[in-house]
Parts: sequence; C-alpha cells; structure tokens
Amino acid sequence: MTAPAQALLAQLLDPVNRADPYPIFRRLRECGPVSLPDSNLVVFSSFADCDEVLRHPASCSDRLKSTAAQQAIAAGQEARPFGTPGFLFLDPPDHTRLRKLVSKAFSPKVVRSLGPGIADLVDGLLDAVTAAGSFEVITDLAYPLPVAVICRLLGVPISDEAQFSSASALLAQGLDPFIAFTGQPQGFEERLQAGLWLRGYLRDLLQARRAHPRDDLMSGLIAVEEAGDQLTEDEIVATCNLLLVAGHETTVNLIANGVLAMLRHRDHWATLGQESDRAAAVVEETLRYDPPVQLVGRIAGEDMCINGVDIPAGDTMMLLLAAAHRDPEVTDRPDEFDPTRALARHLAFGLGPHFCLGAPLARLEASVALSAVAERFPGARIAAEPAYKPNVTLRGMVSLNVAV
Repeated sequence: MTAPAQALLAQLLDPVNRADPYPIFRRLRECGPVSLPDSNLVVFSSFADCDEVLRHPASCSDRLKSTAAQQAIAAGQEARPFGTPGFLFLDPPDHTRLRKLVSKAFSPKVVRSLGPGIADLVDGLLDAVTAAGSFEVITDLAYPLPVAVICRLLGVPISDEAQFSSASALLAQGLDPFIAFTGQPQGFEERLQAGLWLRGYLRDLLQARRAHPRDDLMSGLIAVEEAGDQLTEDEIVATCNLLLVAGHETTVNLIANGVLAMLRHRDHWATLGQESDRAAAVVEETLRYDPPVQLVGRIAGEDMCINGVDIPAGDTMMLLLAAAHRDPEVTDRPDEFDPTRALARHLAFGLGPHFCLGAPLARLEASVALSAVAERFPGARIAAEPAYKPNVTLRGMVSLNVAV
C-alpha cells in the first residue's frame, strides 16, 4: 500500500472531513485498488470494481469468514459478542431463510399501502413546523418520520423511542471501519453494552407479544417460530434489532441529504415544489450524489481476483460506494447534483442476494417527505451550515437549520 493512499484513508476517518469527504474519495479512486496485506484488506473505489465485488458469488457478509475474525477468535475473543447477527450479516442458507420470512412485510404491495399513512405523518410534522415558525430538518422531519414508520411495522411502541434511539446511534457507529483501516477499535465496550441492552429490550417486548399478539411483524415472526423449526427466538430478536436500526438510520440520512442538496441547488427545490412527480428522480440522484451508506464490506469466501488484484480467501474487501458513485467512467459531471440526468447509477442499496430489503420503503418515505417539504416551504433557505455526526459509514447530519 502506498503512503499517500494510507494517509487518505486516515483522513477519511477524521471527523474534520465529515462535512465534505468527497475530495478524499476522489483521490482514493484515482489511486486505484489499495491493498493492505498485513491487515488482510483491499479497498476498492471505482464503480466497476465495487459493482463486481457486490455481484461476485464468492463475496460473503458473515464476518466470521474473515481471516481477521478467525485470528481474533484464536486469540481468545468471543466469536459473536453481540449475539446472533441479523440476516444482513449472514450468508446463505441462513440469510435466505431469514430474509424470506420478513420479505412479505416489505413487498411492493404492502409498501404502497403504507403511502397514505406516510403522507399523513409528513403533513402532521410539517404542520408543526409551520406552527413553530422554525425548521430543524433532522428533529422535525427526517428522524421522526422513518422512526414512526418502522415502529408501526415492527410493533415497537413509539413512546419508547427515547430509550432505543441512543442505543441505535451507538450501534450505527459500530459499522465504521476503524479496525479494518487502523487496527484500533473505537468505543467497542460502549457499543457492546448498547447492543446487549437493545436486545434485552426487544426480548422483553417479544414476551409481551407472545401473550398479546398484534397485527405487526414481530407477532408474525413469533407465529412462524411457534409453528415449526424455521426460526429461533434469538433470530427473531436479531432480525427485529436489524430492522429497527437499519430501518430508520439510513432513511434519516437520505431525507436530510435530499433537503440539503436541493437547498444548495435551489432550482431543483423550486421545480419539485411545483411538480411532485419529480420526487423519485430527486431521491435517486440523492442516493448517487450523497449516499446515506458511504461504504460497505465483504469477505472473500474463496480466492478471488478483482480488476487484476488477487484477494486471498478470508480477506476483507472494503467498497467505497461514495467514491464509486462519482466515478467519471460511469457518470457525466459526477460532482454535480442533477436530478434531471437520464440515469443516476448507484449502488446505494447493494446488489445480489443482499440487495436492501427496505429499498421500496425508503424510496417511498423520501419521495413523500421531499415533495411535501418543497411544496410547503417554497422560500426555504439554509439558515446555518449543517453539523455532522462522527459516523463514517452511515454518514449523516446531526442538525440542519432551515429558515422557512
């Protein structure tokens, strides 16, 4: 690995660069694939390379298949300190079995049926903004909307939001690649305690649903478990944990990033406010231009070769999606936010067996929210530069104040 590329990866982790990491991503992409053989890691940043890794049948998601994890286990570390992982972090056949059990709740038909309720939620949130006369995008819209939707789907009481939100935020930070890039964990013990608390909370909720089932996903999974051997209680808890965290953290970022991009390009804000049918294009361009998930990891399940780079079985492949989305080999004028472009090619929802189950729901929530806010507040403008969370992977704002 060259020293310049190593320095760029270190800069990527530095919170000072969180507001605009894209110059760093561009320079890393220009470096080509970056190999760290001592860390059993290869970093890819071109669209073609990331696309190939995501599609490759030997690309795995279970961290226990990595050389780094096996070395840690051999040194005495617990294999799965957080317990049974959600299906996002598993491979077939377990991934296939678990994903199939929850996929019906996210089918296009079910998601479409949620549309009127989502529109009502958005209208209520924006009514409150109008009444208050001030607008903090995260607190007033981007956060409460997806939290309310996923809580309704799962059967988690929205009144408990204050309890699980801090645990969710800590677990989201756990996706950052500090160990992969530097060999040094960041805040592991705090995240472990948060993860164990959240699983305990969900297990208690599970017992309540056993006694009093409702029309929600958690009750549905319990019914499957009690009917046969397709599902264990630990797997229900892990699945609900995954859906609760992943079901809102990324959509918060998507909605907020869309608002920010349009307010920095006011012609698109004005157009969307007058033509709500353009919302889908705005969402796709936001996913490309400023993706909620900036990077993902995969494990080589066997010896692989990507773009001439040999990757031994067990090595981790880090895919810099935010760099790939601005690859000039794929997208013309990649650093411009332009929802009118013919095709916004992106990998924001992944590819293959791990394609994001919640993609239709995220697209719907963002489309409804963005079109409504642009129509309701045509004269909106940025009142202060946004502040960002420290997260690298799930990069997003902690505040975005808008004058309405």
